[in-house]
Amino acid sequence: MANNEKSSKKRKKQTSLAERLRQWDPVSAVRDEKAHFIGGLVLLALMVYLCIMLVSFFFTGAADQSIVEHLKFSGLKDAPECRNWAGTFGAWLSNIIMNKWFGISSLLLAFYGLLVSLSLMRVRTNVSLLKAFVHCAFLFVWLSVFFGFFFVGQDKNVFLGGAHGYQISKWLKGQIGDPGTVLVLLVTILAYLVLSFKDAMEVMRKTMKPSSWGGKVKDRIHDKVDEWGNRIAEELNGEDSDDSDEAPEDVSGTGENEDVDTSEDEGSRGGDEARNPDNVDMTVEVGTEEEAGQTTAGPASDVILNGGVPDGGSPDGGVSDGGAQTGKKDEEYDALAELGEYDPKKDLNNYKNPSLNLLNEYEGSNPTINPEEQQDNKRKIVEVLESFGIRISSIKATVGPTVTLYEIIPEAGIRISKVKSLENDIALSLAALGIRIIAPIPGKGTIGIEVPNRKPQTVSMRRLMASKKFQETKFDLPVVLGKTIMNEVFMFDLCKMPHLLVAGATGQGKSVGLNDLITSLLYKKHPSELKLVMVDPKMVEFSIYSAIDHHYLAKLPGEDNPAIITDPDKVVKTLKSLTVEMDDRYDLLSKARCRNVKEYNEKFRMRKLNPLKGHRYMPYIVIIIDEFGDLIMTAGKEIELPIARIAQKARAVGMHMVIATQRPTTNIITGTIKANFPARLAFRVTSMIDSRTILDASGAQQLIGKGDALFSQGSELTRIQCAFVDTPEVEKVVDEISAQPGFSEPFELPEVFEEGCEGPADLNIGERDPLFDDAARLVVSHQQGSTSLIQRRFSIGYNRAGRIVDQLEKAGIIGPSEGSKARQVLVSDLMDLEQRLAGM
Repeated sequence: MANNEKSSKKRKKQTSLAERLRQWDPVSAVRDEKAHFIGGLVLLALMVYLCIMLVSFFFTGAADQSIVEHLKFSGLKDAPECRNWAGTFGAWLSNIIMNKWFGISSLLLAFYGLLVSLSLMRVRTNVSLLKAFVHCAFLFVWLSVFFGFFFVGQDKNVFLGGAHGYQISKWLKGQIGDPGTVLVLLVTILAYLVLSFKDAMEVMRKTMKPSSWGGKVKDRIHDKVDEWGNRIAEELNGEDSDDSDEAPEDVSGTGENEDVDTSEDEGSRGGDEARNPDNVDMTVEVGTEEEAGQTTAGPASDVILNGGVPDGGSPDGGVSDGGAQTGKKDEEYDALAELGEYDPKKDLNNYKNPSLNLLNEYEGSNPTINPEEQQDNKRKIVEVLESFGIRISSIKATVGPTVTLYEIIPEAGIRISKVKSLENDIALSLAALGIRIIAPIPGKGTIGIEVPNRKPQTVSMRRLMASKKFQETKFDLPVVLGKTIMNEVFMFDLCKMPHLLVAGATGQGKSVGLNDLITSLLYKKHPSELKLVMVDPKMVEFSIYSAIDHHYLAKLPGEDNPAIITDPDKVVKTLKSLTVEMDDRYDLLSKARCRNVKEYNEKFRMRKLNPLKGHRYMPYIVIIIDEFGDLIMTAGKEIELPIARIAQKARAVGMHMVIATQRPTTNIITGTIKANFPARLAFRVTSMIDSRTILDASGAQQLIGKGDALFSQGSELTRIQCAFVDTPEVEKVVDEISAQPGFSEPFELPEVFEEGCEGPADLNIGERDPLFDDAARLVVSHQQGSTSLIQRRFSIGYNRAGRIVDQLEKAGIIGPSEGSKARQVLVSDLMDLEQRLAGM
């Protein structure tokens, strides 16, 4: 009996082991993050050991040479002890690598192995292993030949180039000689530098350009010729060189030497001026190349940077006599040959993009496949459809981070509308939070059923930014939001949108989606290439970004700090300022004959545009407005009209807008707004009406929340799971940016002058606004004199509220404007106010 129990237990163990082996997926095991980390740890240890043995070889290789020269691997255990720090095995292997293989360049093997190990361990995820391999492979071979050619015979026991470098250099010397070998090495390394570094070619051109050294050599030759000519003339005249040195003192005393010295002096000066008439003046005008590169932004500095001559001026600092030559220079304005391309990043040349290590790597960020859940869902879908008379020929599943897509192909004769009408029945059978049916899937002959996973995964922003797609993108304003249902990185170019409308109910991931967008731009764009205008009526969403004011934020004229805009009054003023900036940019594009800001900036970089004529480098401006619905309620048309105008025209001049709201109703997202925001990002909403308001289609009401969203551009909807970026992560990114040196002054928007705005001195107290008395009581009771308070309480526009504030100032109830601060209330209590109102 006992033997039977033991045998049954043994069979059960064997069965469970066989079941585990059948369920074991080698691909998943290889892709496992823990396996990657352990493999990286082992490789790191091996590379450290390799570094130790190779470095030790330089100190102990000569002493160990006699032991390891003819030693084989099988004889290591009986070999005498070596002095190499890595032991006898280290001495044997380092001798093979260094002397018999590639020499000192073998250290690159350890270097590349270290990069691979760190990448496996996710310590350095932003390194391109393919690029590193190409660089290491070239230098591996080139350095071996270099050391084999120049250092052969230095030490009979240690060959720095290894046997490879020695043999290749020996063959080259036999074929083309020593000079030819040197030229081959020089040309190959220069070609490598040109292909690897974008500035290498320009540096070589400047180095080899005759103007960089030929002028000095030419001047020295001319000086020597003049000196020799003067000496010959002195010898012919029988004068000593010492007498000529004292000639200036004798000129005032005697008249004999006056003609000779004067003619000689004039001749030398005339010769110099004929050779280089404006050499000194041009040096003062343009400055040295280093001085030009260190000049900061501004009209005057742009002139120096571009080597231009002011309008109406001549090269020697005087006024031109006809302007013909100056006009010609203005028309052919090009200092590229003299100074090279204009670099907008030069003012912050040492700025570094934030490190990916600041972002968290969340557990379970890889989608896991649960075969039991898939089979169960497939079975239930088939049963429900068959119970309603719909038979399907095939079904397959695609697992995403939070949703699995089941693609079904119905048998012939089944109407698609019949399948779509069973949405609620399928959701009931699956006990799912909410499913979405795509009938049919665009570009495929299948019907899609999106079912939420029982264990949704968190999408890591760090992993998205470390992806090859984001690292190697050529987008002008790249934004990475999350992963699609096909588990692919979802990224778009904001320049091509060109504006984005974001909507969703409270707590469904809208704020995290905006943080994804901002973080993507901060990681990819230099402060000189991007400026942000942030509007936050809630005062808490964007306040974390206020620390990067001198790097990325823009400000209104007269403001002390370019803080996040929270006051509706300032929002209206900021939008009007942006429209002025837009019009100014269009004027510059028209003068430069460019169609968009990218072409314009390229011309400016190539120094084909004259800063003296108002041209400047134009950074991209991204306007991000949160809680758009609150602004519409407080300011109404004053907000909507400039937004619509910017959205209609600003794309070509590099200004793009992102607005978000948690109330996607038709009175907030009007037809004017929708017409100018073709790209929409919808998070979960409460009703199908709200979904249609945002996307012009249903589906947003069936999302599961927590970053689950639908992205629409045109007629196609894409379901994505937005990456999660926590507030501490954003704080780390902002702190790293703010810790670096920024611009001396934030980017300033143009000043706005209100037309027809009456000042306090022009107001007539007898013609008060009907709301004047009520507004006065409101201001005194709150002891706060602000336009926004009157706007919100009485639901009136900005202009009318501003007129009431001016009337209150004229009446002596509030004080004058103090910039961004609220006005001081001069009346202390309501009783005093009522007496004043009665006296009026």
